[in-house]
Amino acid sequence: MTESGVTEPGANRRPLTVRTDPALGGRWTSLATPEREWLWHNPRVPADARAGVAPGDPFVDAGGGEECLPTIGGPSDHGEVWSRPWAAHGGDGTAARVEAGDLALTRRLTTHDGTVRADYTITGPPGAGLLHAVHLLLDVGPDARLEVPGRPGTLVVEWPEPGATTPTTWPDGGGMPLDVLGPDDGTARCAVVATDRLDVVDGADRLRLRWGTPAAAPLSLVVWRNLGGWPEEAPYRSIGVEPMLGAETNLDRAGPDRLARLDRAGRLTWWLTATATLSAKNLPL
Repeated sequence: MTESGVTEPGANRRPLTVRTDPALGGRWTSLATPEREWLWHNPRVPADARAGVAPGDPFVDAGGGEECLPTIGGPSDHGEVWSRPWAAHGGDGTAARVEAGDLALTRRLTTHDGTVRADYTITGPPGAGLLHAVHLLLDVGPDARLEVPGRPGTLVVEWPEPGATTPTTWPDGGGMPLDVLGPDDGTARCAVVATDRLDVVDGADRLRLRWGTPAAAPLSLVVWRNLGGWPEEAPYRSIGVEPMLGAETNLDRAGPDRLARLDRAGRLTWWLTATATLSAKNLPL
């Protein structure tokens, strides 16, 4: 695909479908083409562990995709909406809504010509600051790579020690590359990248994510590159990419310029699209 949405020569655009579970925090349970599932599911977490959560419970890392609002890092870990049931909104079956504290989030999911689009509306007190990320855990191999254009500013969080942040530039993740995944090496990094686009390339498959907002709000990507380095007591591998409204992972730590804010009417909108292609041109040289 080109930036205009036209399929590149030799690329085979694949229909992409999405499934969610409104009863379980609006969780994304599938993002798939006919050839593959892009979302990873944690084999260590039984289904009933995720199904039994209630507001205020510790985060259950079941995989798939979780909606994180009004923060990613705690408190509360991964925010307030992942643990609450969502309700249908409107009559066409495409939208669901959840309320958490003084904020409400509505998500409308549609597909057109093989593209999945999520449209978000957040309402609450005028001027309220927040972070909202779509926490997608990917089922990709060690040869997969993350493509972000240029060398945007990058903030490595919780490194080199808990609570610390380290500014750098993509693809540096504090002495390790964020754009290549590789085999398990016992490391874990989380970073916020100043971008509104990402291509995930795994073999001949390419997943293209784009996001934007009409508001004057920062847009970022959170990369979670855990190659068996977390949690300390029982580490496992997980790869997360999180298109985000905002530019930090922790609401309490974020400076004013790193937060998204509701407008004078107490409203903020943004969107995320996902497309997929299959092409030998995606393979590394």
